[in-house]
Amino acid sequence: MFSDVSHGASVRARRAFAAIAVGNDRDERVPRSHPARSGHRCVADNANLYVFGGYNPDYDESGGSENEDYPLFRELWRYHFATGTWQQIRTEGYMPTELASMSAVLHGNNLLVFGGTGIPFGENNGNDVHVCNVKYKRWSLLNCRGKKPNRIYGQAMAIINGYLYVFGGTTGYIYSTDLHRLDLTTREWIHLKPNNPPDDLPEERYRHEIAHDGQRIFILGGGTSWTSYPLDKIHAYNLETNSWEEIATKPHEKLGYPAARRCHSCVQIRNDVFICGGYNGELILADLWKINLQTFQWTRLPAVMPEPAYFHCAAVTPAGCMYIHGGVVNIHENKRTGSLFKIWLVVPSLLELCWERLLRSFPQLAHLSTMQLLNLGLTQDLIERLK
Repeated sequence: MFSDVSHGASVRARRAFAAIAVGNDRDERVPRSHPARSGHRCVADNANLYVFGGYNPDYDESGGSENEDYPLFRELWRYHFATGTWQQIRTEGYMPTELASMSAVLHGNNLLVFGGTGIPFGENNGNDVHVCNVKYKRWSLLNCRGKKPNRIYGQAMAIINGYLYVFGGTTGYIYSTDLHRLDLTTREWIHLKPNNPPDDLPEERYRHEIAHDGQRIFILGGGTSWTSYPLDKIHAYNLETNSWEEIATKPHEKLGYPAARRCHSCVQIRNDVFICGGYNGELILADLWKINLQTFQWTRLPAVMPEPAYFHCAAVTPAGCMYIHGGVVNIHENKRTGSLFKIWLVVPSLLELCWERLLRSFPQLAHLSTMQLLNLGLTQDLIERLK
């Protein structure tokens, strides 16, 4: 069941959703609420959702004169699960200026951000790796050597066995099938040249998503400004053989395959990969699908997003709860949302069920001291999530 945890979407808006209201941020340093946006990225740990960047051409919605980076958001926000509050994080160091359609992953306490574009789109692209330590709230530029990717946006990336892999993207004019690998230990980029003949590569694309099983990288959807790629077949890059292969997926027995899409969201829990929303060139989608990376069987989940969206972001907690934020919700009015929804993609553990019930029943817990919480029987891990 999806739950709205921020801007009050109706419980009855879509089947299988429930609404939870969120309070205003208690940090007085925050100059404004968390505005609607698209093209941003988010990551999650067991205590927080981190939202970086984004775009909104609506002057008033994007903060008006208070936003020096209009129509972009040069900011990092944190949504604290335990207290249900947003806080804009005051960071030190150099924050990236390419703030739309970048890619982001969380590696320990480090938020890695690569690529992206500024205004005008396609004219101010990036190819640096910026790192923000979310614990110490400091940005730094990762000094890398080797063959860096082009300045691109809309690419997808993942960390596998200490390497950062980046696939696809666009310069704004040319769409890519390039695959690059960054060794996070030596900080050296390599442009991987697969063994396939040129006509045996995935189609050029941007705003796709990727998943992996440790040995293969799977490309899900994406497209160009004029097309969206189907999901009846997916391309997989084999890390061991340095080659691409095409995998035929298995349709839902009654509903067939998910609609082709780009600008969707994707999260992974072990061998299950979940895609949500997106755009197929005509419609904004609201569906939620799962594919298993061992059987390649598609399953349509009964839950539906309360508002169809694309250019939104999604992240999953270590416990298996997915959060979906923002996106474009109306093409004709160019309307964006700041809504935040969550859905458990697995059966929550007894610990998680009890924790959520405790937080609902005793919201004042966050105001107690660490010693008081220890005396109540809370573990150190739960206290860290609360604080």
